[in-house]
Amino acid sequence: MTLWWIGDIVLFIVVIPLAAYLLHRVYMAARSIDPSVKEIAQVAEAGSKDLDAVPLLLTTQDQVRQTVVGVAGYGASLDVIVDDAEVAA
Repeated sequence: MTLWWIGDIVLFIVVIPLAAYLLHRVYMAARSIDPSVKEIAQVAEAGSKDLDAVPLLLTTQDQVRQTVVGVAGYGASLDVIVDDAEVAA
C-alpha cells in the first residue's frame, strides 16, 4: 500500500506537471504556425508578381533570334564585299 502512495505522489508531483508543461509547449508551437503561414503567403504572393514578366521573355527571345539573323546576314554581306575587294585589288 505504501508503494501506491509513493507512486501517486510521484505522479502528481512529477508526471502531471511535466505532461502539462509539454502540452502547453505543443499548444504554443501550434499557435505560432498561423502567423508564419501568413508571412509565407505574403512572400509567395510578392514572388509571383515578380514572375508576371516571364511571358515577355518569349518576345525577347524572338527579338534576339531576329537580331542574330540580321547580324549574320550583314556578316555574310561583308564577306562578299571583302572577297570582291581582294579580287579587284
